[in-house]
Amino acid sequence: MGSIKKLAGETAIYGMTTIVARIINFFFVPLYTRMLDTDAFGVYSEIISYIAILQALFAFGMETAFFRFASKQGSNPDKVFSTILIFLASTSVAVLVAGIVFSNDIANVFGYIGRGEFIWCSAAILAIDSFTSVIFARLRYRQKALKFGILKIIKILSETAFNLILFLGFPTYAAAHPDSFLLKFLSPVPDGGYILFAILGSCIISLILFLPTLLRTKFAFSSILWKQLMIYAIPIVLSQLPGVLNDVTDRILFRFFSPAGESGSELVGIFSANVKLAVFMTLFVQMFRFAAEPFFFSQSNKDDQKKIYADVMKYFVICCVFIFLFIALYLDIFKLFIGSAFRVGIGVVPIMLLANILLGINFNLSMWYKISGQTKYAINITLSGLLVTVVLNAAFMPYFGYYAAAFGHFFSYLTMIIVSWQLCKKYYLIPYEWKTAIIYISIGIVLFILSRLVATSNDLINFAINSVLIIAYLYFVIRKEKIDLKNIKHLIKRK
Repeated sequence: MGSIKKLAGETAIYGMTTIVARIINFFFVPLYTRMLDTDAFGVYSEIISYIAILQALFAFGMETAFFRFASKQGSNPDKVFSTILIFLASTSVAVLVAGIVFSNDIANVFGYIGRGEFIWCSAAILAIDSFTSVIFARLRYRQKALKFGILKIIKILSETAFNLILFLGFPTYAAAHPDSFLLKFLSPVPDGGYILFAILGSCIISLILFLPTLLRTKFAFSSILWKQLMIYAIPIVLSQLPGVLNDVTDRILFRFFSPAGESGSELVGIFSANVKLAVFMTLFVQMFRFAAEPFFFSQSNKDDQKKIYADVMKYFVICCVFIFLFIALYLDIFKLFIGSAFRVGIGVVPIMLLANILLGINFNLSMWYKISGQTKYAINITLSGLLVTVVLNAAFMPYFGYYAAAFGHFFSYLTMIIVSWQLCKKYYLIPYEWKTAIIYISIGIVLFILSRLVATSNDLINFAINSVLIIAYLYFVIRKEKIDLKNIKHLIKRK
């Protein structure tokens, strides 16, 4: 029991750092979308998508490999750590050197003419993050969750500080010091480079904080161990890559399939900014994942485990539909978080909210292969979603722009659910209440459409109508699930 409590506590710390990062990132959206135009924010969003893909590649799956080999009986964790660290150091240096040497050439190929700093800055972020990933992994292996959390929070806060300094202070400094050497790297007016340099600054701070660890490390490289690590890790990279691609491919495809006469980077900027408004759904799904995975595994030996999994799915959907209605019905308020130039794409928000519900359902559904050990099917499921993403965006993006990207996510996740469910029925059947889930999601969609049909020119009236619709949904849930409000009151009083 004590070990489970400890696991729960560590999970909370690991989860909290991710949640804090997402929340802070969300509250920077008003700043970004008011000080950057749609094109500049789009360039940044596209570059971040490339970084996400390359991070999956250049981390080489070594975090998981470290856990596996450091935990093997008779292994030497320090030797495993040292071997991985030396390997990642060499690849990271190679990435950094290539990014610096070929920065202008790569920038020109991608249309960032004269902005080679975008490339070498991205290469530096990629290099440092890849290198430090195994150091963070060792903290997790040693169960130093608090130290892990503190270092992550420092990294997040330093990125926040650099953002504020650059966006709110540097333009004034640049105007007063037109000959400053900093202008060789930064634009005198805010652009996407400011965000990249803020991220790089936080990476450097993180690396500096790890210097004592590096100085205490006894470096030794084992070629035999390295081969074993690579054989184990490469399949992990290949299995994770489709998932990363599925999340960010649409940002890249805008470059090739944008409607005629429209700028791909501008469309990426508009789409990316509006997707940020779905943050509360994303946060809920993320928090659920951190809490649910250890819970699911802890229930795996119980007689009624499958009934528990099915109930969790149902109540997860109920909560998600409430969040969908809360954001979608009050979208006129939430849209004020982004700059006026970006609000033209506000229509993608409800679609992305629904897509995130499906993503959360897919996570619930993924437990069948995690519990049963049939993890080999995970890549098949993810690849099916990636295929749908690419096909739908390539086919419809030239006509519908960012709406194609939003629906691409929706149908991609829906496809993954269908494929996963078919396999679930075959290998590890869980009695999910699909009819109930569909009813709740359908009610959410109907209430959203109804709110649009009865909308008036009076914001106060609209707010009242939408509040009534949300209360109607909650009333339906209480009646259908036979929830006793008296018991809830009694439970609250006891606490």
